[in-house]
Amino acid sequence: MLSPDYIFETSWEVCNRVGGIYAVLSTRAASMQAEHPDKVFFFGPDFGAHSDIYFKEDKSLLKDWSLEIPIRIGRWQVPGDPIAILLKFDAMWPQKNSIYAWAWNKFQVQSHAAYGDYDESCLFSYTAGMVMESLYNYLTGHYRGASKPKFCMHANEWQTAFSIFYLEDHCPEIATLFTTHATGIGRSIAGNGKPLYDYFEGYNGDQMAAELNMVSKHSVEKQAAHWADCFTTVSYITARECKQLLDKPVDIETPNGFEPTFVPKGKEFDIKREKARTALRKVAREKLGGEVPENALLLCISGRLEWKNKGIDAFAVALDKLAQKIYHSTQPEREVIAFVMIPYLDRAPSRKGKVSTVFVPYYLDGHDPLFGMSYYDLLIGMDVTVFPSYYEPWGYTPLESCAFHVPTITTSLAGYGEWAARQKEQGGVVVIDRNDSNFGEVTERIADALFRFSHLNAEETEKARKAAAAVAKKADWKHFFKYYREAYSIALTKAAARNLKPKKTTKRNTK
Repeated sequence: MLSPDYIFETSWEVCNRVGGIYAVLSTRAASMQAEHPDKVFFFGPDFGAHSDIYFKEDKSLLKDWSLEIPIRIGRWQVPGDPIAILLKFDAMWPQKNSIYAWAWNKFQVQSHAAYGDYDESCLFSYTAGMVMESLYNYLTGHYRGASKPKFCMHANEWQTAFSIFYLEDHCPEIATLFTTHATGIGRSIAGNGKPLYDYFEGYNGDQMAAELNMVSKHSVEKQAAHWADCFTTVSYITARECKQLLDKPVDIETPNGFEPTFVPKGKEFDIKREKARTALRKVAREKLGGEVPENALLLCISGRLEWKNKGIDAFAVALDKLAQKIYHSTQPEREVIAFVMIPYLDRAPSRKGKVSTVFVPYYLDGHDPLFGMSYYDLLIGMDVTVFPSYYEPWGYTPLESCAFHVPTITTSLAGYGEWAARQKEQGGVVVIDRNDSNFGEVTERIADALFRFSHLNAEETEKARKAAAAVAKKADWKHFFKYYREAYSIALTKAAARNLKPKKTTKRNTK
């Protein structure tokens, strides 16, 4: 297989923790650095003080390289300490219309219906392409008289698609990869209450984009999938969506792994777990107005505020059913405290029968006013997690849970759940079959599973925790990074063949 000498990678979430892609890139960085030390460059937007939470500037890096675009160069403060380049794109706003005209004429991207975050995302990624071209010229300038090194550029999600278009037009020597972590149309169909799965084969992506006011975002995502040298997604579930809704089968599936160095070991693990449980009980006591037993079952749901897609609705109903099961049970009661760790979902806590709910409406980056602790530093203290997703291309939250030895409940509609169901380890991951018509059954099974967890003895609990950790180890990046090696090779092979051909004026297939 061909292997890149340099890797450029871009995402809106580089040094900007707002979603699951941050976890993908930040945990994969160590594996990339191990194979390509300091020849991996991450490109992200510069949000000043917010970015500095995750970024440390180092003016000694690439000090002979200069360009007019304002950038900062430093290290992303994650395992591997990869080089990160943060850039400002404000100066591109006056050129927006001419950039969109270029994107239409060259790549058939329909930006005329843009709204929301479309403009800033596209201008960011266009600017990132310019910075990449400049860095490519700088780095290859050191290879005078020798064969030039091989470059790959990896763009994540539609927000970075314009970097692919820019390089295709201005620097085609760089092989490009595009990963959609969730199709915009698939997410929108699901989020708008339409039955995504029962009528899956009948959906047309372009038609649904018009119906759901997604024309521009769908267009930029679809064209990136067609123009990239290698098109990937994270699971079998989303690969089906790509073929059906983007009219483009993926070249390879690249499932998301996890970096084990995020998880403390030995005595440190026990200390951090006890610290987390103490903090969780303290907040629960303050919010609920009463003592919380040391043996209370602590559980949580987390993620974006997507009521149906993330299964928040199913979680809420399941808690009610769990309360009824406990109320009518003759077994010894154990109090259950459910933490809803979802930014912006701010509701009053409730304490009833034996199931209480505490809302945590903040990004848990260690700077929230409630805990002042990171999500991982709290996750380690949980007894069980619940992620009953309706739409979940992969599902980092249940994987993270398992990595921290916390058993989890998820569904067959999550990529990770579908993957975990095929593994031999049992007990650490409860995968509930979910479809468009079995909501009641799903909530009943979640309640049953939580009821069982609440009555496990110490030996059974430890067995479930070990099973969770065991299945997480199989999703270590050391097992999954091989798919990226293959993806790089696919992109480099296609780019090499393309660059050997005479320049054509006709467009490539952009169906």
